[in-house]
Amino acid sequence: QVQLVESGGGLVQAGGSLRLSCAASGRAFSSYTMGWFRQAPGKEREFVGHISRSGDRTYYTDSVKGRFTISRDNAKNTVYLQMNSLKPEDTAVYYCAAGSFPSANYRDYADWGQGTQVTVSS
Repeated sequence: QVQLVESGGGLVQAGGSLRLSCAASGRAFSSYTMGWFRQAPGKEREFVGHISRSGDRTYYTDSVKGRFTISRDNAKNTVYLQMNSLKPEDTAVYYCAAGSFPSANYRDYADWGQGTQVTVSS
């Protein structure tokens, strides 16, 4: 339905920042709720946050509130995840996903990017 490609991951020291991008192809990017999830080795996929179709509403899991910010630019078909004050426990593969309504459940998102690795060293 929609193709998603994440970029911007890498290695950063604790306390540093990274900005992830998720570029979407397709004709109706603004019709999708966009979510961010992450998965560390041996752990379940974890919800990070989501943003509404227009970008005026966001929601975050407690562990990233005040540190992470989701935004979107519908004219560029791109959603962003700004990550500040990074901690080693933020280390994971980060995925963006497109859904029909706001949800913290990965099963409610039909289309996923390939993921980008974020590694935070102590």
